[in-house]
Formats: sequence, structure tokens, C-alpha cells
Amino acid sequence: MSVVVMDSDDLEHLLDKVVSRAIEAYAVQVPISLPLVLNRAQFMELLDISPPKFTELMKRPDFPVNREFGNPRIPTGLLLRWIEKHTDWVEENTGEGFKARRKHATG
Repeated sequence: MSVVVMDSDDLEHLLDKVVSRAIEAYAVQVPISLPLVLNRAQFMELLDISPPKFTELMKRPDFPVNREFGNPRIPTGLLLRWIEKHTDWVEENTGEGFKARRKHATG
């Protein structure tokens, strides 16, 4: 068994570096203009989708929805991650308003 000796400043620096990398790797940046959690109306407006398409998404086992608040709520950060993973579905099912906003945001 090896023993590593470090002073508290070195340990603090190492921990800061590890935590910063973890945050960068796992944090999802939510644009300031979006709420952290979307309700049904906000979500449908953002993606420019119809009520039946909303219902279809809510039934998907891989879709990030939280039902603990009584009504479905969609965490915006997880939604953005889901969108990136399911680009084909998004391209086939969202409205032109969302596609235009997304294209503008991503360049």
C-alpha cells in the first residue's frame, strides 16, 4: 500500500480541479431566457408541438419528465440533453418555430 503525503494547500488545489472538471462534464447549461423547469404550455410553445405530440413524449420511458409536482414538469437542462441525443426525433416532430430558434442558437 502506498502513502501519499500532501499539504493542505496542494490537497485543496487538487480537489478544486477535480470538482471543476466534474461540473464541466456533467452540468447542462440552461439559457437564462428559459426557466429551470417547464410546464406543459411552456414546453409545447418552446418545441412548437401539438398536444398529441406532447402526450406522445410524456409516454416515452427515456423522456425526462417529473410527475412529482402533480402535473408533468420537464427539467430544462435534462430536456436539452435529451434533445441532443434524439436529434432525429426532434427534426421529424417539432415545429418550424423551434427548428428556427435552435438553428439560430447553434449557429
